[in-house]
Amino acid sequence: MRIAVIPARGGSKRIPRKNIRPFCGKPIISYSIDAARQSGLFDEVIVSTDDEEIAAVARQCGATTPFVRPKEISDDFTGTNAVVKHAVAWFIERGDEISHACCIYATAPLIQSRYLREGHDALSGSDAAFAFSVTSYAFPIQRAVRITTAGRVDAIHPEHRMTRSQDLEPAYHDAGQFYWGTAAAFLEDLPLFSDRSIGIVLPRMYVQDVDTLEDWEQAEYMFRAINRG
Repeated sequence: MRIAVIPARGGSKRIPRKNIRPFCGKPIISYSIDAARQSGLFDEVIVSTDDEEIAAVARQCGATTPFVRPKEISDDFTGTNAVVKHAVAWFIERGDEISHACCIYATAPLIQSRYLREGHDALSGSDAAFAFSVTSYAFPIQRAVRITTAGRVDAIHPEHRMTRSQDLEPAYHDAGQFYWGTAAAFLEDLPLFSDRSIGIVLPRMYVQDVDTLEDWEQAEYMFRAINRG
């Protein structure tokens, strides 16, 4: 059995009610639910939440909410691995056999089903513990600068001041969309950022963190551009 787990607690601070806030005409969580369902990969798409309003919206969008997320994993400091681990353990205790789980963020409106499938296929065809979305930095990180206390610019990697950008190693970062893992990897709390993980590279046009209202507006611009046809 494969499950999608969408964490969506009710206490978001920077953007109140972020997980169900309307995004281009629909609750933002609906895009993650739709992508999971359209992928055809999951036996169940669940939303893990401590909030009844979020749970009701999730069910209207086609997800299930088989449990209320416990208070001890609903605070500002709980990582997503703990949330997925709880969901996997809940199903196992009920008698289900879970082979894989995929954590999908509730605020990932640019998510594409094809990359969920790519992540699943990469993980299933390997001995890795995880496969998750990454994207490339738009500018070489080796050419990054810092601003000193005096307001001056200083190279973080001075050895690359004169290195051509095309000669520098590409670097990637977490795209903040989905995290495939074996059930055992989640239950054992294996580290995500390790050589046991596969990076599924997304085009930058599909990646935008949504942590602030400025991020939200940027994501809406990107969504409309992608879907204007």
